[in-house]
Amino acid sequence: MANKKQKYSLFNKLLYYINSIAATILLLSYFLAFISPKTVPVFSIASLAIPLLIIINLLFLIYWLLKLKKHFIISGIVLLIGWIFFPPFLKFSEKNTARNNDIKVMSYNVRMFNVYKWIKQDDIDQKIFSFIKEKDPDILTIQEYYNSKQNKISYPYSYIVSKSKKKKFGLAIYSKFKIINKGSLDFKQSANNAIFIDILKGKDTVRVYNLHLQSLKINPRKENFGEKNSEKLIARLKNGFKKQASQVAVFLDHEKKWNGKKVICGDFNNTAFSWVYRQISKGKKDAFEEAGIGFGKSFNYFFPMRIDFILTDNKTQIHNFKTYTPKYSDHFPIMSRINFE
Repeated sequence: MANKKQKYSLFNKLLYYINSIAATILLLSYFLAFISPKTVPVFSIASLAIPLLIIINLLFLIYWLLKLKKHFIISGIVLLIGWIFFPPFLKFSEKNTARNNDIKVMSYNVRMFNVYKWIKQDDIDQKIFSFIKEKDPDILTIQEYYNSKQNKISYPYSYIVSKSKKKKFGLAIYSKFKIINKGSLDFKQSANNAIFIDILKGKDTVRVYNLHLQSLKINPRKENFGEKNSEKLIARLKNGFKKQASQVAVFLDHEKKWNGKKVICGDFNNTAFSWVYRQISKGKKDAFEEAGIGFGKSFNYFFPMRIDFILTDNKTQIHNFKTYTPKYSDHFPIMSRINFE
C-alpha cells in the first residue's frame, strides 16, 4: 500500500514539474505579442503554439481541481492573465441580433478552389460556389483566389488582383455595393498581398481591405519533424514572420491615411496572440470577440487556430459572427453581420 502511495506521489511530482514548464512557456509566450518578429523571429514561432499551450494548461487545471490539489494555482494564474489581457481563446456566449440594413461580410481562403486537387474530389470548386451563393454575403473577400472559366461567383461589382506569373492566383473582393475606388498594396517579394475597395453604402463611403499576409506553409499531414526537415521548417517560419512584420508596416502606413468607416478581412497567417494581430487590431473591433462563440477555429489544424479575421472600426456595430465548417479548403469561411449606422 505504501509503495502504491509512493508511486502515486512520484507521478504527481513529475506531472507538476511538466505542468510548471508548460505554464512558464505559456506565460513567456504572451510577451511575444509586444515584440516585433523582426527582432527575434525564431521566438515568434512560439506564438503559433499558444492555443495548444492554453489547452494543455486547461487540462492540468482540471486535473488538479478534480484531485483537490492546490497545484491548480500555477496554471490558473497564467490562464487568468491571458483571459484578462488577451483576446478570448474560447467564447461561451454569442451575440445574434439583426437589423434590416445589416451588411453580411464573408472572408474565405478558398485554396485556389482546389485546382491542384489537394482534396481528392472533382467538384470542390462547385461546392464552394454553391456555399457562397447559399450564404449570399453582401461583401465577399477571397484569399488564394484562382481565376478560371469555371468561376460561378456573380456580383454586380468586383475587384480581382493576381500576383502569380500566370496571372491567375491572388485576391478578390466582390460587392453588391458600387465600388468607387480600389487599389493594391503590392507586397514586395511575396506571392501574398493586400487589396482594398471603397464602396458607397447610402451616404457613407466604406473602405474594405482584403489581407493575405505571408504564408507559413504549415501542413500537419506533410511536415516531417525529423532533425533535417525541422531546421528547414524553422528557417521558413522565421523568414515568414519577418515578411509578415514588413507587410504589416505597409498595411498600417496605407490604412492611417483613411479616416472613414472600414472593414478589414483576411487570412493573417497568425493567431490573435501574435504581434501581427495586435498591431492590425489596435483601435478596432474583432467580430469574433464581439459576437462569436466557441474557439472560432478557422484553420483546419489539429488544435484550434483562429487565423482568419473580420475587423471593423470602433463605431461600427457587429450583430453576429459565425465560423462555418465545410471542408472545401484548409481554411473555414467566416461571416459577420455588421451595421454602419
